[in-house]
Amino acid sequence: MVLALIGNQNSGKTTLFNQLTGSNQHVGNFPGVTVEKKEGRIKNLKDVTVVDLPGIYSLSPYTAEEVVTRDFLLKDRPDGIINIVDATNIERNLYLTLQLIELNFPMVLALNMMDEVSASGGSIDIPKLEEWLGIPVVPISASKNQGVSELVSRITSVAELGTSPKRLDFCSGEVHRAIHAVAHLVDDHAFVQRIPLRFAATKLVEGDIPTINALKLNQNELETLKHITDEMEAIVGMDREAALADMRYSYIEKASAAAVHKSGETKEQRRSLQIDSVLTHKYLSIPIFITIMGTIFWLTFGVIGAFLRRIMNVGISFITGVTDTALTRAGISPIVHSLVIDGVFAGVGSVLSFLPTILVLFFFLSMLEDSGYMARVAFVMDKLLRKIGLSGRSFVPMLIGFGCSVPAVMSARTLASERDRKMTIMLTPFMSCSAKLPIYAMITAAFFTEHEALVMISLYLLGIAVAIIYGLILKSTLFRGNPVPFVMELPAYRLPSAKTITLHMWEKAKDFLRKAFTVIFVATIVIWFLQNFNIRFNPVTNSEDSMLAAVGTFLSPVFAPLGFSDWRASTALLSGLTAKEAVVSTLAVLMNVSNPEGLAPLLTKIFTPLSAFSFLCFTLLYMPCVAAFAAIKREMGSLIEAVSLMVMQTGIAWLVAFIIYQTGKVLI
Repeated sequence: MVLALIGNQNSGKTTLFNQLTGSNQHVGNFPGVTVEKKEGRIKNLKDVTVVDLPGIYSLSPYTAEEVVTRDFLLKDRPDGIINIVDATNIERNLYLTLQLIELNFPMVLALNMMDEVSASGGSIDIPKLEEWLGIPVVPISASKNQGVSELVSRITSVAELGTSPKRLDFCSGEVHRAIHAVAHLVDDHAFVQRIPLRFAATKLVEGDIPTINALKLNQNELETLKHITDEMEAIVGMDREAALADMRYSYIEKASAAAVHKSGETKEQRRSLQIDSVLTHKYLSIPIFITIMGTIFWLTFGVIGAFLRRIMNVGISFITGVTDTALTRAGISPIVHSLVIDGVFAGVGSVLSFLPTILVLFFFLSMLEDSGYMARVAFVMDKLLRKIGLSGRSFVPMLIGFGCSVPAVMSARTLASERDRKMTIMLTPFMSCSAKLPIYAMITAAFFTEHEALVMISLYLLGIAVAIIYGLILKSTLFRGNPVPFVMELPAYRLPSAKTITLHMWEKAKDFLRKAFTVIFVATIVIWFLQNFNIRFNPVTNSEDSMLAAVGTFLSPVFAPLGFSDWRASTALLSGLTAKEAVVSTLAVLMNVSNPEGLAPLLTKIFTPLSAFSFLCFTLLYMPCVAAFAAIKREMGSLIEAVSLMVMQTGIAWLVAFIIYQTGKVLI
């Protein structure tokens, strides 16, 4: 059994999905598109899969999310639909509900946040609402796991029995006549194409192009359809889409009047308005955001993360020592011994030591996201982003870019304007992704121990500053014009769900570990091999005679003006194209360090404090990993554009690092 979970954005859909599936879930993309989907098995029901579809407001094909949801419903035909609705904003949420009911699939309405409605003195007559909608309605509180088991019971029962909604007709007057006339006109076409008749008729009246194409109407039928809709528009005095929207909202108003009793704003909404008076203040909002992020970095890198990293280092050192002793006692070949200790353990171990730091950072970021604060940041940033030719909506991909450039680039597809989309993709890689954190932590531990948080913050701010300057250049050259208007819903502030945060951290840990034991594992072996053999594949006693040294020496003059001419630094940057964490593992292998803590002191042989900071700046800004490049190429739709972007970005990185190093030499 396959169930679709559908709802508006900020309706609690992700929280409910996590409650339904726990850790029995995986994330991927829909075939052929970069819109994310989640699938998971419902707990204690091995044969029931729930698909978490993107948050949408209608089934009109205006955004990639709406197209994906429509295609999934019409082509994959799930066994049932769970439509989650925010009970505190029920009138707006029910607009999507009426469209879903017209699909005639077995369906249950999950009325979420009922605890907030009750706390504010409001109430909803569940039987009355079921009577008006013709589908089962289950009151729940997803964040508190209340009513979820009953919801599972109702939807599985309805899906097994194939129980369709009892009511499909929500129209009246001239719109009613138009829909039913069109239904008679296309009945046979809808049957052949397996499109629900009521849904097809409504969409044709709206002028929905995908539905018109799917039904393959002949010229006479198209002319009849036009005559019906033109007559309806003339009588009701509004265009077809407005007439359908008015029809649905009229029905929703009647249903709400009969079943919903509100006492006014909920406690959460009142609290949100009070908090927003400070956090979205005209002058205070940005300083508050910088303060919050600065505190997070201080805790992540200077207090909690540093403590956990030391513990992790002790564990890795212990395991490395035990393995080293075991291999020595077993009389293993020196070459194999070196491969395991100096290659695998040095490379993978040096990266793994930063896992606690990344988890701590994403703990705080998840807290901000789940609380509703990140939506406010996008709202606050809208005015600033418009100065560089973008809207606040572009801030979301950029924000995701602080986690990973790949989903950040993919999420830009949701932007309505091609101009905004391409410009956002070009600026997003300047945001410092989490894969660079091990590099920052390694360098700051070696050269800036007393100012780790300050250096981290300066790097993040530098990436943002470079993106702003580059955006201003793009705005006045390649991307002239204005961004599309920005409309965004601000959800009420809520306490983050411990379960959601834990699952988010687990997903990040899995991604990090998967990369450590695949891409980085292979990269460390390759680096070790190239470091220990010359071009004739003979072992070398001095790594400067190796194949790797030859490549690094060839590249090193390019980086000499930036302050780091040692071949090991240029080689590490080259390996960083596979995965940014590989920069750390490569340096560990090249320095023959199996203990992560032992790497920091040896870096003084390659860098000075100034050249180390220059290295950090170049690492921050130069082209992203191959996975991000592939995503950019796919989204830009052109290999030439993607390559040009990578060359430009690396050139900017070189220029910024050059300015910082040369200026520093003069001032220091």
